[in-house]
Amino acid sequence: MTTATPAPGRYAIDVPRSEITFVTKHMFGLGTVRGSFRLRGGTVSLAEPLTGSRVDAVADAASFDTGNTNRDRKVLSKALLDTASYPDIAFSSTGAELTEAGTWALQGLLTAHGVRAPVTFTVARSGVDGDEIDIEATATVDRYAHGVTRLKGVAGRHLRLTASIRARRTGEIPA
Repeated sequence: MTTATPAPGRYAIDVPRSEITFVTKHMFGLGTVRGSFRLRGGTVSLAEPLTGSRVDAVADAASFDTGNTNRDRKVLSKALLDTASYPDIAFSSTGAELTEAGTWALQGLLTAHGVRAPVTFTVARSGVDGDEIDIEATATVDRYAHGVTRLKGVAGRHLRLTASIRARRTGEIPA
């Protein structure tokens, strides 16, 4: 894997080789919870210049998994995520910029629990391997911004998401 700039074009996210993980607090900030969501699919469209690039991805809300069956069942229920009514968590980027710190920031809208709210992913790592790209980006998501406000104190308000994406070039960006 090199850190070279990838070729502009459209890349399909390789779902089995990609993941979304998170860390949050619970029990009034005393405990740490780690978990994951499975991706359903998505695309990365790299433009020249990179500021015109775009990312669209969808995760399966019902795949929420912390390894604790009782907690997972509560989070998936109407009390929190209500995955029966809102099965997808979707991200669509609205812009990309190189920050003063020399990292890429990808602004966008995250739709969870049927509510769209702004979020910024910071690219922590990227690489190129032939016609594949490997990207890791992090963001902090406020669940209250998505209307998921029950169990205050018991369930953490903020989730630190890490998207580890592997994608394969499928062609040029459509005009």
